[in-house]
Amino acid sequence: YDAIYNGPKSPNVKSLYLTFDEGYENGYTEQILDVLKEKNVKAIFFVTSHYITYSPDTVKRMVDEGHIVANHTNHHYSMPSVTYSTDVFNKELTDVEDKFKELTGKDMPKFFRPPMGKYSVNSLKKTKDLGYKTIFWSFAYKDWIIDNQPSEEEAIKKITNGVHPGCIMLIHAVSKTNTAVLKTVIEQIRADGYEF
Repeated sequence: YDAIYNGPKSPNVKSLYLTFDEGYENGYTEQILDVLKEKNVKAIFFVTSHYITYSPDTVKRMVDEGHIVANHTNHHYSMPSVTYSTDVFNKELTDVEDKFKELTGKDMPKFFRPPMGKYSVNSLKKTKDLGYKTIFWSFAYKDWIIDNQPSEEEAIKKITNGVHPGCIMLIHAVSKTNTAVLKTVIEQIRADGYEF
């Protein structure tokens, strides 16, 4: 069903795909974008309708700076729970597309990150029927609880130890720790021979 959890690999390149899930803005994305710009790293930002509505300037900046802005649904539902209705299911994705096009004048790239990583064969099929590739991840860690953030040392160790060729890395932009360590993490991963 055109779903992947590990990115393309080639024998001579250690590749890594940096992705951020953006359900809502917690005040860190602009700093993240600053680091990505400084380090010349492009990422994929999976956004909800809510995010586009309440952070339009940040979404425009993502696009203007060459990042991919992709679909993370309208309401952040578990997608298998809405497969009972093709219309309800499709609207979860098309609402985001419509808001993105209204804001940027561009079509949203057809990449989809299922909320919470929840899926069923039916939800994967319905996503593919809309022309999307479902993008899971091969690395994530518990970084999304804003009141219980890991230490910077823990985060750096966890992230750099989790990298592997073709890694699709999921980190959450609501994390204060991720924002603080991003520059160091990028530098360490590059020093290990990876290309973003």
